Amino acid sequence: MSALKELRRPVAATIRLTVPAGGARPAPPVGPALGQYRLNLMAFCKDFNARTQKYKPDTPMAVTITAFKDNTFEFTVKTPSVTWYLKKAAGIESGSGRPGHVTASTVSLRHVYEIAKVKQGDPYLVNMNLESICKNIIGTANSMGIQVVKDLD
Repeated sequence: MSALKELRRPVAATIRLTVPAGGARPAPPVGPALGQYRLNLMAFCKDFNARTQKYKPDTPMAVTITAFKDNTFEFTVKTPSVTWYLKKAAGIESGSGRPGHVTASTVSLRHVYEIAKVKQGDPYLVNMNLESICKNIIGTANSMGIQVVKDLD
């Protein structure tokens, strides 16, 4: 039991940010968020940029940073949001103002499947099957006013 207590470090905060892939700099929003917990900004920026170099620049990446009381940190990087992928696949800037009444655009089931394959790599979706992730993406598309069709004409 005492070995478990030694492994656990007291957590100072959990910080959630959206940072462009490969674009972490010690300027806002990263600098003030990490600086108030006295974390090493440059170490975070280098690690984050190294982990996200396989993505296109300016892809919004969700990152969760756990700051510990001894001024160390751990972070997990998630893939971009489903809404971002759907907007890119549909070729639109924003969803419909009146989803269900006005269709903003259409995407095919192939797009949904490809988005699901990418999202399956997220730490919180690893244990979900692909069909469930696809249903989730279709629901998100419907709430954005994007129609999902079998094949694009």
